[in-house]
Amino acid sequence: MTPLDAAFLQAEDVEPAASLAIASTAVFAGPAPAFAEFEAHLASRLPLIPRYRQRAAQVPLDLGPPVWLDDPGFDLDHHLVRAALPAPGGDAELRELMGRVMSTRLDRDRPLWRYWFVEGLAGGRWALISTVHHSLVDGVSGTDLYRVILDPEPEPAPPVPDDWDPASPPSAAVLAARAVGGLALLPLTGTRALLGMLRHPARLATAGRGLVALAASMPPAAPSSLSGPLHRPRHFAWTRASVTDVRAVRRGLGGTFNDVVLAAVTGGLRALLLSRGEEPGPGAVRSLVPVSVRAPGEEGLRDNRVSLLLAELPVHLADPLVRFAAVREELGRCKAAGEAEAGALVTELARYEPFPLVASTVRAFAALPQRTIVTVTTNVPGPRRPLYGLGRELEEIIPYVPIASTVRTGVAIMSYRDSVVIGLTGDDTAADLDVLAAGIESSLGELVVATSTDPGPSSLVAGRDEDGASPPPSVRHREGTR
Repeated sequence: MTPLDAAFLQAEDVEPAASLAIASTAVFAGPAPAFAEFEAHLASRLPLIPRYRQRAAQVPLDLGPPVWLDDPGFDLDHHLVRAALPAPGGDAELRELMGRVMSTRLDRDRPLWRYWFVEGLAGGRWALISTVHHSLVDGVSGTDLYRVILDPEPEPAPPVPDDWDPASPPSAAVLAARAVGGLALLPLTGTRALLGMLRHPARLATAGRGLVALAASMPPAAPSSLSGPLHRPRHFAWTRASVTDVRAVRRGLGGTFNDVVLAAVTGGLRALLLSRGEEPGPGAVRSLVPVSVRAPGEEGLRDNRVSLLLAELPVHLADPLVRFAAVREELGRCKAAGEAEAGALVTELARYEPFPLVASTVRAFAALPQRTIVTVTTNVPGPRRPLYGLGRELEEIIPYVPIASTVRTGVAIMSYRDSVVIGLTGDDTAADLDVLAAGIESSLGELVVATSTDPGPSSLVAGRDEDGASPPPSVRHREGTR
């Protein structure tokens, strides 16, 4: 694993109330296939996802990062669960099941993923809940798994030849010896990496500015009910929007696809705080916005390639147009300051640090209460063309983002074809996620109405997004900054 992959395991080690698996629910048109038929289909795709038959193994004394080893005892029955929703099988029943699923951790002694085959959805539909640990994938590579498991046409692709023969796992002594060898080579590999970075002074200068900007975002946010110790179980809700509406606002008011959605989320968080009797003030909500740094074609690599922005969400602003302008300005500031480049440089440098030092730093940081980040808001573009599961059309994808530390509410945004679904995660203090969902829907509606009655000049559009995106070369695609 990379140090960033390992960090998701280490953070979970010190936080009993955290489960750092990412997830999504894929809803299909009916009728549901037979469970045995789907199980056979999934088994036929396993050769395309080697990580699904490997488990994470710790290296003794943290001499090196955890490693992925073949699981000789792999059994698909441990990773595919059959479930049925109670009548009437609507959103309420599905979100209740999703909350229960995400309240438990994945078994560390097995490969770190699990699917739930869910029957009984209204209208004869069925669903697939996918849970995968964050140490294995990030948002982009996790979403790419749908391309592997599903098909672009109603007719399923033929089974993939499977000649998997699990390798015998090395002993703890062998793992330790290999890690010690890697530590001995660190001065050489680290020097080479540093010399390579020095050949790109402009990138280093941008990252340096970004580090200053990130440091300036570290002071504690104003106290609110959105932050505090986490409590089980997890609550889950979602709201829906159309890509057409988001694009209409973007074209009318300027900015990017994500500016529009994040402005709607900001309005929803404002409504949530007001409903709790809290007057939102400036600096009350600082959001971690994950940023993908994958090069095109790297979506199928099962690891984490993300950086971050730290954005102040202007929940204190009541006017939706003023709030949108503030969101757009804040995200523009984060990008111009080089925050994403700074985060990418830090994670890259961690590869050349002694892992015992990296691991102890991550665990110490995770054990400390933090008040810098209030929420996480991640935006991952989903498939733009229809997908099929055993001939049944995929209707929508409902995303889920994990929460940890003192972050009690998380927001995951995913588009699929012409729809956008915004998934909302909360701990046991956030049973009122319906208020947040309604607030997001209302806030986006206000922007749509404002755009239709007073469309802004098209010259305000600041850069292209999914209609023809041209992102900066140093950060090719952004989770959360389309």
